[in-house]
Amino acid sequence: MINGLIKSTKSYEGCRATFEEAGIVLFGAGFDGTSSYRPGSRFAPMAIRSETYFAQEDYSPYFEKDLTEKAIHDLGDVELAFGNTRESLDRIERVSRFIVEKNKIPVCIGGEHLITLPVIKPLIEKYPDLQVVQLDAHLDLMDELFGDKLSHGAVMRRIYELLASPKRMYQVGIRSGNKAEYEFARSHTRLFPFRVSEFLQIADELAGKPVYLTIDLDVFDPSLIRGTGTPEAGGILFQDYIEILRKIQSFQLVGADIVELSPQIDTTNVSTIVTSKILRELLIII
Repeated sequence: MINGLIKSTKSYEGCRATFEEAGIVLFGAGFDGTSSYRPGSRFAPMAIRSETYFAQEDYSPYFEKDLTEKAIHDLGDVELAFGNTRESLDRIERVSRFIVEKNKIPVCIGGEHLITLPVIKPLIEKYPDLQVVQLDAHLDLMDELFGDKLSHGAVMRRIYELLASPKRMYQVGIRSGNKAEYEFARSHTRLFPFRVSEFLQIADELAGKPVYLTIDLDVFDPSLIRGTGTPEAGGILFQDYIEILRKIQSFQLVGADIVELSPQIDTTNVSTIVTSKILRELLIII
């Protein structure tokens, strides 16, 4: 079903199970075709894998667990049709659907935030009551950006339309958006701007429900991750992220993604190193 859709890559160092053995399947979707400011997130999957090969321990001192104890398989990267947004999204969706139909949990490394749309589609179909937790600096609720409804700036609006039910989208860490987006969010989503404390107070209402987690790296303070497409002043810190994971680790996490690392922007490589830790902790708690 996915013949010709996946290209071979150096595997993420902590993923050592076969596809058949795995409960979690990691894959890359390095698409950045609608990036409107600083492109380059197409290189993130390769950069993160290389970083884990050279400089990352498998053990999480935060959760006292080791990646080698988990059945995780790295499928590789989707072979994309650069220059053709719809075809690229279709290929990402076909790979995600293959994983979901095999009753495994997809975890995708982007790429820009638009890749969340094709990754989550099969999960919305499988779980009619799916809840979406978005860690992000931006609302991404525009109806269109530069006349395009398929854009990183409109991705959460498209996902909201697929959910077809209000108040199932939790937007955490938000600190940027236009007036129309904020008006839409106040009426249609659960908005937790600036800090994570208010979300942590109500997060238990997600217990017993299927949850998808999308992490746009610009949710973090730019002093922590500089190599992202649209950095915003302020933002959460790594310990805030750990507190979120502590809260949701007991929930039914059915899929996730990490998006918007542009590794070449940060020549110190710190952004990529930190992202590899963000991914490790995510995989640990699923």
